[in-house]
Amino acid sequence: MLNNIKVGSGFDAHRFALESSDQNFIMLGGIKIPHQYKLLAHSDGDVLLHALTDALLGAIGAGDIGVHFPPTDPKWRNEDSTKFVKFANDLIKKEKGFISNVDLTIICEAPRITSFRELIQTRISEILDLDIKNVNIKGTTTEKMGFTGRREGIACQAIACVLF
Repeated sequence: MLNNIKVGSGFDAHRFALESSDQNFIMLGGIKIPHQYKLLAHSDGDVLLHALTDALLGAIGAGDIGVHFPPTDPKWRNEDSTKFVKFANDLIKKEKGFISNVDLTIICEAPRITSFRELIQTRISEILDLDIKNVNIKGTTTEKMGFTGRREGIACQAIACVLF
């Protein structure tokens, strides 16, 4: 019998390296997305997975991504962010909880999220072993305002509902 519902939220942002790079993609939701600039980050810079990790950890009161994977620790350099999400999901399972649904909003002018929405939704579903209908992906812009509007970076908000 379910007797407890917990909700967590997460947010992450990274800026683009605006100089030329031989890397012509960014990681977003565990998917390589073509892009002219790479993201500046300690790990792979996947803002969606970082925000999702924080939402999952927040739902169980387990701090944030930096507590468990500090950016000052060189072992997390260029790390695949799916590891962070899986870690948070494992903590939830240890607490006898399960993820009901996640809702993710990607904030950027480019890339156009519509083109990648289903791929990202499928990948998040796989990472969390969650029915795809319980993974919602949205893209929005800031109408050319702020750092995302000037195409200087990308951000993501995440909400996760965990049942016990």
